[in-house]
Amino acid sequence: MKAVSYSATGDSDVLTLGEREEPHPAAGEVRVRIHVSGVNPTDWKARRGSGPAELPRPQVPNQDGAGVVDEVGDGVTRFRVGDRVWVWDAAYQRPDGTAQELAVLPERLVVPLPDDVSFDEGASFGIPALTAHRALSSYEHAPGELSPGSLEGRTVLVAGGAGAVGHAAIQLGVWAGATVIATVSSHEKAELARAAGAHHVVNYTDPDTAEAIGALAPRGVDIVVEVNVSANAELDVKVTGRNATIASYADAPGSDSVTIPVRPSMSKNLRWQFVLTYTVATEEKEAAVRAVAAAAADGALRVGEEHGLPITRFPLAQTAAAHDAVEHGVVGKVLIDVS
Repeated sequence: MKAVSYSATGDSDVLTLGEREEPHPAAGEVRVRIHVSGVNPTDWKARRGSGPAELPRPQVPNQDGAGVVDEVGDGVTRFRVGDRVWVWDAAYQRPDGTAQELAVLPERLVVPLPDDVSFDEGASFGIPALTAHRALSSYEHAPGELSPGSLEGRTVLVAGGAGAVGHAAIQLGVWAGATVIATVSSHEKAELARAAGAHHVVNYTDPDTAEAIGALAPRGVDIVVEVNVSANAELDVKVTGRNATIASYADAPGSDSVTIPVRPSMSKNLRWQFVLTYTVATEEKEAAVRAVAAAAADGALRVGEEHGLPITRFPLAQTAAAHDAVEHGVVGKVLIDVS
């Protein structure tokens, strides 16, 4: 079978396409013929590492993907050969990501994909949607597992509404019944946020951003899904209401610290929540997987430009170019056609 791997961390040129022996699942494992592999910032960051270094064994990159079950191990009861599925965290502390034709995974990392949900959509869930779910559900008055109506009456502010996580946060927020405000930096990105379902869109490059958000949410925002907390902490404190949660899932390039306005945060009893989907508690992660699967089945997590998330495609042989596209900030979702 064909697979992309790297034996040392570094620039994208460490990625090589080659032939590997077909793997077979052990007890409790599922083999998936990957049709589409999704690329996220975490994929190129893991590949780059902290600098060039030899790995103890070759690593196949990419956490997310979708395809068809073609072999199951002993004891597997949830899946049969031919089932359509999406997978998550495939390469987390494992050597076998989704940039290969056949991936063997523990059963818990494999999720049924409804017939009317595309492989493109399945490969776009994983990191973005699970991150977005944790950010939304970290709100003190939200359930641990979102469902239709579970955020009814709440207002969500999504910073960077045209990004993959921002897109998923808009869609999940709307699905859960929240009023969603998205911030963007251009007219083009505003159109994407609206296509994703955002009820209101604000251009954060305008000088009156706080006033504009305040007019849309006079009681204050309940949940902020934040992509650049070091730049937006002061704004977030201004526009949130009492007992709100500011959930940050990323940091700006070159910034690894944030100054939090302490007294204003205290006066509003704000909760600052930092999110890394890999280390979320098991029960929270499982709740996120169930909620994302339910939202997908309801048709709430569509992708493509008409749904606010443009797709940029690459063949498996150009996985390095796919990583570069994500690293250089391409708007939308980068997918790799594997088989």
